Amino acid sequence: MAGLVGTTGLALLAACGPASAPAAPTSPPAAAAKPTTAPAGAAAPTTAPAAAAKPTTAPAQAAPAAAGGGKEYHGAWPFEVPPAGHFNTFEAKAIFGFAPTLYWDFFEAPLAIWRWADAKWEYVLAQDSKVVPPDQIALNLRSGLKWSDGTPFTSKDVATTFWIGRLENFNVWRYIDRIDTPSDTAVSFHFSKPSSTAERLILRERMRPNSVYGEWAKKLQDLVAAGKTADSDEWKKLRTDFGQFRPKEPLSSGPYKIDPASITEAQLTMVKNPSGFAADKVKFDKLVIYNGETPQVTPLVLAGDVDYATHGFPPATEKAFIDQGVRIIRGPAYSGPALYMHWEKAPQFQDKRVRQAVAHAVNRDENGKVSLGDSGKAVQFMAGISDSLVPQWIAEGSRSKLNKYEFDLAKANALMKDAGFEKGSDGIFAKGGQKMEFELIVPSDFADWSAAAQHLAESMTKFGIKVDVRGVVSSQHIVDVNDGKFTLAIRAWGIANPHVQASYTQDLQTHNTIPANGGMKYPLKQETSSGSVDFDALITASGEGLDINPQKEVVTKMALAYNELLPQIPLWERYGNNPILENKRVTGWPKEGDPIYQNAFSVDSFVTVMMFDGTLKPV
Repeated sequence: MAGLVGTTGLALLAACGPASAPAAPTSPPAAAAKPTTAPAGAAAPTTAPAAAAKPTTAPAQAAPAAAGGGKEYHGAWPFEVPPAGHFNTFEAKAIFGFAPTLYWDFFEAPLAIWRWADAKWEYVLAQDSKVVPPDQIALNLRSGLKWSDGTPFTSKDVATTFWIGRLENFNVWRYIDRIDTPSDTAVSFHFSKPSSTAERLILRERMRPNSVYGEWAKKLQDLVAAGKTADSDEWKKLRTDFGQFRPKEPLSSGPYKIDPASITEAQLTMVKNPSGFAADKVKFDKLVIYNGETPQVTPLVLAGDVDYATHGFPPATEKAFIDQGVRIIRGPAYSGPALYMHWEKAPQFQDKRVRQAVAHAVNRDENGKVSLGDSGKAVQFMAGISDSLVPQWIAEGSRSKLNKYEFDLAKANALMKDAGFEKGSDGIFAKGGQKMEFELIVPSDFADWSAAAQHLAESMTKFGIKVDVRGVVSSQHIVDVNDGKFTLAIRAWGIANPHVQASYTQDLQTHNTIPANGGMKYPLKQETSSGSVDFDALITASGEGLDINPQKEVVTKMALAYNELLPQIPLWERYGNNPILENKRVTGWPKEGDPIYQNAFSVDSFVTVMMFDGTLKPV
């Protein structure tokens, strides 16, 4: 499967790291949302909360890597072992690549990380950057850094990363048309359309080694020089061939590198890369990363073998952690689960009134509470972006026009009747002899999304739209959704990025127009009560120019259209319920309320920042 929108533009997964894509504006919107909890007054669930994962066996009997006191950090993230898991981080099923885990930053480091509370860049592989009006972004790179094979990190690596990104439809190519490398430590990106989002699209991207991918970048450069475009057979073949490319080993420009010999079904080890970024600042000799989703990781946390995890733990499991003295951090995700509907395979949902009816028929407060306790906060504005970002981008007069789709079965039934559907004797809506009966697929190893899917299916069935849930392992689920092999599915809405263009990319393109096989196949040209909209054009326009004020007008139009049409139906916004084991192997965690926790727990992860600067250190 071909890549998405740039690896900084991926969805939030339940082991979660949903991601960043387009861009921090040159003058970012007001401060990011502070870590919080879900409203205490969420409706009491009618379905019992998801049970705690049974603390029985870890994946493949993972053995504790250390009893404490050593210079090891223990984390957790699901990955596939080779050969299914591989090291082409532009493609699905790459180990720690493609999906936005914080551990990716440790070996294929980005150019910079955004500090949300301070609204500024923390430079990593870049030394500095500046927008050079009217049409350039110029970067200076750090000198003296080396990849783990001894190859120097240079501007060639940056250029190769973005040339492959052009092949993989990185959004930055909406705005740039040229990359210049005047020296080994200088890179310049030339705008075809100046954009405030391009800076983040560039700086937050993880760099890949020219020594591994340069041959492929050269093939694309040759096609471009020959006048070929993305629609040409040659370009399509190159993209297909590259999708099958499997590097022999994962090279690192960061402080740690994956030891391929250590990869088992249970865990892998990342060891120091002495010539990489921050190698002199990080305090741990190695990182041990346990493999698994929530059911596998839960017993490891309870046993004291994991220092930090970002999985979506059910409320009962979270309580078990707290009872055991494990600290919980509720950092923001700026994203959450949504109901996706295939345009062709679930054609009844082409009528916006049906989608609106479902939004009214599901108690989202209850859904969030059942799924993630205090960390599942029902979406209020239903605009396709985090509720905390809405006031920064949409003026009060327009915000008041956003339909909040309160739980209201009477409105839901009226909308279905208006759309021409009637309930049969079995209580199921039908039209033209076709019953509303569907299958909903969900990542089976994501406990929070699985609970959300079950509650959603029960609510829809009770309402009169029969839904059966089928679990698919997460590594295959994203493939099936991108290939359009579903009728209904749970995937992420929104993304952790201060510029909302990234969230609309996630909502409308990531599992739709970008995958080669069309994903949900939702047409981006639609009709609303206010006239025609072209979401693709609006997404592009929302990032054009260096002044965000005109962009706010575009975002407002897009938000109102999204709110009316509901291309997918957001359920709740996720806040982390991330367990932190203090003072066994790791110390230095700041207190609650520290500004660093305004960073998401996924992309721009507060753990990455604190590891890189030495705040987190061994006991």
